Amino acid sequence: MKLNTGKTGSVTEFEKLIFDVVHTAHVQSLFIFSCDSNGFQANEIDPILRTIPVPVFGGIFPAIMCGNEKTDKGTVVIGLEFAPHVTIIPSLSNPSMDYDQIIEELLPEQSDTRTMIILVDGLAKRISKLIEGMFNNCGLEYNYIGGGAGSLNFTQKPCLFTNQGMLADCALIVQCPIISSIGVQHGWRTVSGPYKVTDSDQNIIKTINWLPAFDVYKDVIAAHSNLEIRPDNFFDISKCYPFGISRFGAEKIVRDPIMTSENGFIVCVGEVPTESYVDILTSDAPALINAARNAYTSALQEINSYPFNTFTLFIDCISRSLFLEKQFQAELDAVYHESTPLIGALTIGEIANTGKEYLEFYNKTAVVGVLEDA
Repeated sequence: MKLNTGKTGSVTEFEKLIFDVVHTAHVQSLFIFSCDSNGFQANEIDPILRTIPVPVFGGIFPAIMCGNEKTDKGTVVIGLEFAPHVTIIPSLSNPSMDYDQIIEELLPEQSDTRTMIILVDGLAKRISKLIEGMFNNCGLEYNYIGGGAGSLNFTQKPCLFTNQGMLADCALIVQCPIISSIGVQHGWRTVSGPYKVTDSDQNIIKTINWLPAFDVYKDVIAAHSNLEIRPDNFFDISKCYPFGISRFGAEKIVRDPIMTSENGFIVCVGEVPTESYVDILTSDAPALINAARNAYTSALQEINSYPFNTFTLFIDCISRSLFLEKQFQAELDAVYHESTPLIGALTIGEIANTGKEYLEFYNKTAVVGVLEDA
């Protein structure tokens, strides 16, 4: 693996990082992480991406990580010594798309695939349906890891890197021949619930227990914290109070509420099905940091028996960083070891399974992959 980093966030630096890595011996593909604050525009970046002679995949995220350092500006370019197959799944918000069929038609059979990296536009509306389609087609045959690209201003725009250029409202499914092990934990606990979601539309919760969703949500927060949540301070407070979708015999799936509407609806990152049951959750810094540490330990236990070099891929929710603030460094330190390269992103939603459980689209969750450095 060849690793190049830059911190200026300029287009010139982006092009130089790519040029240096792609011309390194044995590099057969590029994995790119960039920060949203770079302000990259498609008309500047697309000509660069279209000249890359090897497969390229990656995205623009609120922040990225390299080693034990988080940065809000710059780019990390990773040169990999294998050539994955990258499939683009379009129209990730289209309510009429049958992702089971699309994946069956577009995703080729690759006999050497061991790990799938899945990157999505984190502001697309039907990510969970895509993930369901992936699981229906591919099951537990592979390990999966990935997350949502995009901006914290919640404006959808091109955010995924491909050989075609920068793309929006789509997913990249990257079939890799490398062995991996995945750990997943979130560290959130129940404040109140469960409540029944009585009406929803994809990622929008309309009513809870037949009442406007925002009314129920704000009353729970007021009772727990004496805080008054309003549309103008919604995200500042809601980052501390996500929803948890109940699962039988397993940790809840966290859903991040990011905004409310004038009619009392709540918009989340990822779908919340009608008739599902949700709790309202909260946490603290020690619990979140310990969850990340446990995810890393779990991943290490699975892969330590293999005699090869590894790198760590850390996919962590941006709202965990916003919640932890200065204590986020402790979470990053919990998954970093100086003998192992670490790369990663603070994402808008996380994607993973461990090869043993149902594939999921998570929010506010620490996903740690230990991958073969081939």
